[in-house]
Formats: sequence, C-alpha cells, structure tokens
Amino acid sequence: MKEFEYRRATDVRTATTLLAENPDARFLGGGTNLVDLMKVGVETPPQLVDVRRLPLDAIEVAADGGLRIGATATNSGVANHPEVRRRFPALAQAVLAGASGQLRNVATVGGNLLQRTRCGYFADVTQPCNKRVPGSGCPAIEGEHHNHAIFDWSEQCAATSPSDMAVPLAAFDAVVSYETADGTGELSYSDFHRPVGDRPDADVALPAGALITGITLPGAEIAARSRYRKVRERASYAFANGSIAAALDVRDGVVSDVRIAFGAVANRPWRARAAERALLGRPATAAEFGAAADAELAAATPLPDNAYKVPLVRNLVVSVLTELAEEATR
Repeated sequence: MKEFEYRRATDVRTATTLLAENPDARFLGGGTNLVDLMKVGVETPPQLVDVRRLPLDAIEVAADGGLRIGATATNSGVANHPEVRRRFPALAQAVLAGASGQLRNVATVGGNLLQRTRCGYFADVTQPCNKRVPGSGCPAIEGEHHNHAIFDWSEQCAATSPSDMAVPLAAFDAVVSYETADGTGELSYSDFHRPVGDRPDADVALPAGALITGITLPGAEIAARSRYRKVRERASYAFANGSIAAALDVRDGVVSDVRIAFGAVANRPWRARAAERALLGRPATAAEFGAAADAELAAATPLPDNAYKVPLVRNLVVSVLTELAEEATR
C-alpha cells in the first residue's frame, strides 16, 4: 500500500473543501471496499478524508411515508431499522444478503452506492482493464466472464455492479443527495450510474468532489409488500449471480402495480421496465410473469459463459412474483 495522508472531517463543508483542494483524494466511510483496493494497488489516493463521524447517520420517516437514510448509516443499521423492515422489506432483505455481519456493522450506505465491481481483472493490477486503466482493454470478454453482464455491456467493459442494496433502491426510485464545495444537489437513482459506453472507469454521474449525504426513498404503499431474492454460488458471503427486488399489487386477480429490478446483470442495477409494462393490467399468473420476464430478457446479450443468467433471471421473476401474488390473495 502506498503512503497516504489521513484527514478527519469535522463537518460536511470541511470534507468537500478538502476534496476540492485535492481532487485525487478519496472519502473514507467504512473502508470495506476502498481499503481493500488500496491494499492491492487498484486505488492509490494521496489523501483519505474520513467522513464516518459526520452526523449523517439518521434514518427517518418522510412526510410522504417514505424514508430518508443518511450516508453514514451502517448497513446493519439499515437492515435492522424497524421502519425499513416495515416500509421497504426488500431493502432490509437485500442488505442482509450482502457480505458478513462484521462488514455490515462498519460498511456505510454512501460507500455501498460507490463500491466498485468485483471483476477479477479489475482487481488484478497485472492485467489490462479499461475500468482501471482506460484504453488498456477488457480481457473478460474473451476470458473469464462467468458472472459478467448480460445487459448493456460494451466492448470496453462487461463488468457488473456488485451491490445488493442498489437493487431495491432502483426498484423504488431512490434519490441520492450530495454536496460539493459549490453547494448541494440530487440525482435520481436511474441517473446515478453512468452507461458503460467508452468510459467504463467513470462509474457514477456525481460531480467531482461530491460527498453523498443521504438517499431518499419516496413513499410507496406497494413497497411494504416487497421481496429481495439472491442466487449465489454459496450460501453466504458471496456476490450474486442474479438477484431480484420486486413488489406486486393485485386487484381482482389483475396486476395494478408492479416494481421489478435485477442485480448482477449489468454495470448498474437493472430496472425491468419492459417487464413492468407487460404486466400492468394483466392477470397475476405464472404464465404472465414468465411472458413479462421474456419481454425484458429479449434485450439481453449474454456472453458465451454467462448465458445461464437468462433462464436464472426468468425463474427469479416467475417464482418471486408468484409468491407475492399468492400473498396478495390471502
């Protein structure tokens, strides 16, 4: 690990000023991803600005029935909060599906939004990687891509977002709040992740030096009947091969509202809008759920060794929505 300067911010203004003065510095929350990358030489910031102790850890119910979650709230704090479990159970389930209890106790919401891909080529500085060194190539496309993207990848990069938390945030239209030395701002979660294009090194659309201060989940009655399911290669402490966050509202046997997002299939959580459109006003049956999944997966372009993700995701859609539909009729 290369030598670096450590600074502890006493308030948000100090933190953003330090980044404005040193654009190559990094904010430090729990450090569960950043420090690991520093150890292997992927990240080499000259300065770390510790923001963990800033007063940004509140979890509050908003006036519309949604939630405001501060950026320094821990993953464990989110997963165990009674209002998160009551209003957005899929979010609590997603957080608990990620990492280990020890890591969740220190990892922060803001850091989770910014975690980097777990592609093996990205983490190995002896290998080319456009996400790490733009223009060096993407060996995953011809090499090991068993758990890479099936949607919206490019010849520049086929890596996926590893976040479990991000999937329900996409499903329920979260909004990310941030602050820079020039003031405050917001990004809808649908605009938070940049498309791969020819700049896979630029993961998110935050302005330079921005400190995430929190996320807002708008009130949504349907979210109280939501679920997160993750398929992985071992029972715990493993990243997803495919996942789903979903919620379903059924009236008189017909789908009146639905939210669906996938994880581990693209460089960002994938909002399944084609599937949602296909289901509205249709009977809440397994056949319709399968047809909606097919409508979404028609846009998938899997690589040779990850084509298994297409039926995997289809099965997730059918099984989770069927369970939700059965619960809605009880």
